Amino acid sequence: MRTGNEPLQARSPLKIRCGLALWGLVWAVAGAVAFADFGRPEWAAACAALAMVAAADLIMVIRHIRQGPHYQPGKDVPPYEPDHGRNDVFGICNDRDRRRGRRP
Repeated sequence: MRTGNEPLQARSPLKIRCGLALWGLVWAVAGAVAFADFGRPEWAAACAALAMVAAADLIMVIRHIRQGPHYQPGKDVPPYEPDHGRNDVFGICNDRDRRRGRRP
């Protein structure tokens, strides 16, 4: 839920995530090659699976970076109105509802 007090110059963590995914991909591939050379196919398969996960993450991060910034409402857009209990789970109400005489 938007509160209206988000930072004006918020930065995306996508670049650091891209670097970490690339770092993980390099080490996972190196581990798979090293374990395969030492005759440990189980560990090589585990490292190869980890390399595939890191590659998929890297692809998604690059895709999000290329999409560019998304629309963020400006200062003139007010915060969302509270739901006033419409999303209460299992009929649980908050203290404000109890004060108004509403029951679950």
